[in-house]
Amino acid sequence: MDGRVIGPGPYRATKLWNETIKLFRGGMPLRRHWAHFRYYDWSFTGSEAVDYLHELLRRNHNFGPEVTRYQTLQLLKKFLKAHVIEDIKGRHGTEDFEDNSHLYRFPTLSPLKSFPTRPLLRDRSDLPRLIRWDDYEELPQRENIPPLKSAVMTSDLWNKRHSVAIGDVHECKLIRRKEITTKQVDHIWKSMTVAHLQRVLGLMSLDGVLNPAYVNGKHIVHNIFSVNKTGIVILENKAEDMPYWVVSAMKCLANWPNGNESKQPIYPGFERDVLKTVGDYFQRLKEPLLTYHLYEVFVNILSLLQEQEVATEALQVSCLLLPPPNRRRLQLLLRLMSRVCQNPHLPPLNDAIATRTLMVQMFSHCVLGSVDEMDLDELLATKLVTFMMEHHNTIFQAPSKLRRQVEEHLSHLKRVQIKYAGSDTDFSASPAFCKQISRVDSEEQKVIGTQTPLHELLEGLIADKELPAKDKRKRLKQFQRSYPEVYQSRFPTEESKAAVIPEKTPRLKPPLMFFNLKKSFEPFQRSWSFRA
Repeated sequence: MDGRVIGPGPYRATKLWNETIKLFRGGMPLRRHWAHFRYYDWSFTGSEAVDYLHELLRRNHNFGPEVTRYQTLQLLKKFLKAHVIEDIKGRHGTEDFEDNSHLYRFPTLSPLKSFPTRPLLRDRSDLPRLIRWDDYEELPQRENIPPLKSAVMTSDLWNKRHSVAIGDVHECKLIRRKEITTKQVDHIWKSMTVAHLQRVLGLMSLDGVLNPAYVNGKHIVHNIFSVNKTGIVILENKAEDMPYWVVSAMKCLANWPNGNESKQPIYPGFERDVLKTVGDYFQRLKEPLLTYHLYEVFVNILSLLQEQEVATEALQVSCLLLPPPNRRRLQLLLRLMSRVCQNPHLPPLNDAIATRTLMVQMFSHCVLGSVDEMDLDELLATKLVTFMMEHHNTIFQAPSKLRRQVEEHLSHLKRVQIKYAGSDTDFSASPAFCKQISRVDSEEQKVIGTQTPLHELLEGLIADKELPAKDKRKRLKQFQRSYPEVYQSRFPTEESKAAVIPEKTPRLKPPLMFFNLKKSFEPFQRSWSFRA
């Protein structure tokens, strides 16, 4: 099986299920077996199936060497229930697969699963659209706002501001921003997080992988900002937190032998009972910590585990989508598992298997699982949980790239914007030459400090030699209509105007005698044309 991320449409878990069956059916050795004084061709024993499939899964990069024989046996039980295999008498479903000499065979019918049908996104409009600054309504000017101090403008800046009057730029409209509501902030975090997740997973679309309707922007904001010094989520509603006795048991194991805060008497096997207490709590949860809705997202991440940085970023973004209680439980559980595996002072928690294997087996199905019991939940969860346990400190950090992008977008929305008539271009990033001022300052600017820049603007227009005479006369007329007093002071008489502004060159009319001669030649011209 290739390790690429599966595109939109088919679900990766179903594809892995079908491909595992194909590999098993295609490679499982079949031969003649004797049972009850008769032979059966094309059959295999339960132990042979466990041996072959176990080695097959361990060599496959989708599962890896962490797969145990017990997990392989559980998968074969699922195969028997799903009629991937049947016993030698054709029974399946209600029978239980056994790791012994009992005989099994492959059925003639195809055991492959059809891909589940889910409502796909109709188009990109189903994804939450980012809020833009022009989505807000223009607010009326309030009278109780104290007047703002007018900015000191240079001559060039002033010319730019008044260049609207002479037709250099379109008239602009100043828009005061509304305060961004909490609901709008949540919406922005949701839309940008979903888009970022799609890029990290390398998918053209999230159809069949994630339904944005199940993404809550409020959860994302809470998971990023409502954390303690160690990065653990803080819950507003304490009733959603784990019971006190579970937290105490987890602390006891994580800090062994110094974690017995309740000073309970320690006896041989005490640490195993504490682990069983923690395990019972997590195994009784109604759904896995990664939730059923996000199952396909985390299964898609499995193919990225070979690229540690990419997989870590994908997990960082995906874990932001979790409800805060789930994220908190997952953080504490993975931290516990990591500390238990690294604690040399902790006695063995099981006589048969190593502590690391025990922790992964005990809690993996509490972390990842699907609604469909036929999926490869335990095998997929084993690999994913092992990776998350090894990198839990990094996974639960907010992705810096996403956080920077959202903060820049929110900062952009909070700035005062300038919108030009007939244009949707956003000029907020460029130096703005329209600035909101109070009414008092506006009246003062009409009387004080405006003459010099206007004179400079007019003189610059007159001295522009590259401007055609026709355009220059047009601009001067526009200036005259906008600032008649300044124009009159520069051109008090017609003579002063004629000395600077080029007059139109009159078109010479042909003399009257020309038209008379033309009429006299018309008869001859018609006769010549006819003869020709």
